[in-house]
Amino acid sequence: GAVYSPAITDFIMMVRDTSYMFVTGPEVVKTVTNEEVTQEELGGAKSHTQKSGVSHLAFDNDVEALKMTRELFDYLPLSNREEPPSRPTKDPIERADPTLDLIIPSDPNVPYDMVTVISKIVDDSTFYQIMPDYAKNIITGFARIDGSTIGVVGNQPLVMAGCLDIDASVKAARFVRFCDAFNIPILTMVDVPGFLPGTDQEHNGIIRQGAKLLYAYAECTVPKITVITRKAYGGAYDVMSSKHLKGDFNYAWPSAEIAVMGAKGAVEIIFRGKNIEEETKNYTERFANPMVAAQRGFVDDIITPSSTRQRVAKDLVILKSKVDERPQRKHGNIPL
Repeated sequence: GAVYSPAITDFIMMVRDTSYMFVTGPEVVKTVTNEEVTQEELGGAKSHTQKSGVSHLAFDNDVEALKMTRELFDYLPLSNREEPPSRPTKDPIERADPTLDLIIPSDPNVPYDMVTVISKIVDDSTFYQIMPDYAKNIITGFARIDGSTIGVVGNQPLVMAGCLDIDASVKAARFVRFCDAFNIPILTMVDVPGFLPGTDQEHNGIIRQGAKLLYAYAECTVPKITVITRKAYGGAYDVMSSKHLKGDFNYAWPSAEIAVMGAKGAVEIIFRGKNIEEETKNYTERFANPMVAAQRGFVDDIITPSSTRQRVAKDLVILKSKVDERPQRKHGNIPL
């Protein structure tokens, strides 16, 4: 039962080949199930950072683990009653990176690295990832803008095209709730084509698990800034800190597409039996851009990618004094 002590902490660090966690050890497993498994396979750093998601980070040795733990502490306040720490930086908020204007491929099916995008926006290109080896289709971590700590959540187009699945939803929801608990503003970078379809996801409760991320963003009272870089489709768009979940500032890049689904899928339903190729072209020209969403108030502005850092920095200053009063209650009822 002692293994539950680390399980209820905020972050768990492990050292490869020397750290182990399990409820029952290999001997008990063999006695009960007749399954032979080593300590490393059952509860080593690799198992818990890549498969179970119990551990947040794994390192090669104790020295590296302690060094990276200190770096993590540098982003965090000592308690929820303190402001997140601010560190001096020589990286000006006006810095514009022109490579961001060219980073989105012209073909919507070609992936790119969202970690690179995030690194070009934050201070000194320094991004401390949390759970980088688990649910790689979503990115979570800490960075700084104008010296102040922010939490970053982003879809990763390099993995599963950035689709949300059960593991990604739970990973991001836990991170959002941590940031909300300790007054850390959240920047959300969106490029999501939807939730991962399939019987495996449905039967394992993607509706309930995906609702955790929806709930986490909905109850979150810290400053929330969202940037849609490319795709934002359907329910997945909604749960990624959309305007409908009280996002404070929501922006879209010119390459953004905000819709219920992609052009091809929509046309096959709406224009069934007609010239699909021609209708797809017409639909794409009309809706495969952020203009309709902007006209309806779903995004606050369409911005050039290279100006993202400047916009986010200025918005964080505006939101510094944000107070979001909530009704008095014992606690929320997140769909666990």
